[in-house]
Amino acid sequence: MDNFNFNINEKHLLEGDDVKQMNCPKNTVHFSAGMPDTIVLHYTAGRNGRSSAEYLCKDNVKASAHLVVDRDGKVFQLVPFDTVAWHAGKSRWKDRTGLNNYSIGIEIDNAGVLTKSGTAYTSWFGKKFAADEVMEAVHRNESKARYWHLFTEKQIEALEALCDLLIDRYPAIKEILGHEEISPGRKLDPGPAFPLDKLRQRIINDRDEEGAPLNNPPGVVNVPFLNIRQLPDVKAERVAEPLPQGTNLIIYEEHDGWFRVKAEIEGWVAGQYVDLDSDN
Repeated sequence: MDNFNFNINEKHLLEGDDVKQMNCPKNTVHFSAGMPDTIVLHYTAGRNGRSSAEYLCKDNVKASAHLVVDRDGKVFQLVPFDTVAWHAGKSRWKDRTGLNNYSIGIEIDNAGVLTKSGTAYTSWFGKKFAADEVMEAVHRNESKARYWHLFTEKQIEALEALCDLLIDRYPAIKEILGHEEISPGRKLDPGPAFPLDKLRQRIINDRDEEGAPLNNPPGVVNVPFLNIRQLPDVKAERVAEPLPQGTNLIIYEEHDGWFRVKAEIEGWVAGQYVDLDSDN
């Protein structure tokens, strides 16, 4: 892994050899006390990282982000981390709307959805990509496969380093979300080509396990079969086959009667169907 030597200074600006500060004076409102507590990841669907950063800095563009990560791992900072950026738009997560007010937005240079013609794969802006730059996959919010531009290893490594640093600097951050999760049906980014769940597992969940485990006791499924879902909602997509009775669970979090649990996989289950083992 490349050693990205990032640091955040007292002015909430990112420092490092691979960092370029941009001029984006349109964002002036500071986060309220205790914020930000979330990181939201996006793809740019643009031609390259610099052009996307320059576009988002324009005064007449009603969008911005804190960071843009280029394909070589270089990072452009547009907005200080103590200031609200306009990246989430109409959005909801759990009981909150308007995620701009709670989150740091990171844009990742990527063309997004591609269309296939012969052996070529083409972006919306006309750039063509070879087969080794593309994957075919089903988006988490869709049912049919499409073609997606791959992210680079350097981007993913830079993202991991940035998220680790942001959580260390702003310890209220407890979640890393995709734009597709806070604006389902409206947004597709960062899409299935980005390993969002794996990154979230390494950075958020592994911290819970290794650093500060939650105080909830272990649990056991107490019904014949229990659905495990992507979100704490009966309408949310199932992440695996139902868990059979007697399945042992590690419980990380509770939300409105739901438990975020880990068995062989991780997801949300209805809490009334789990017996808590208070002896352990």
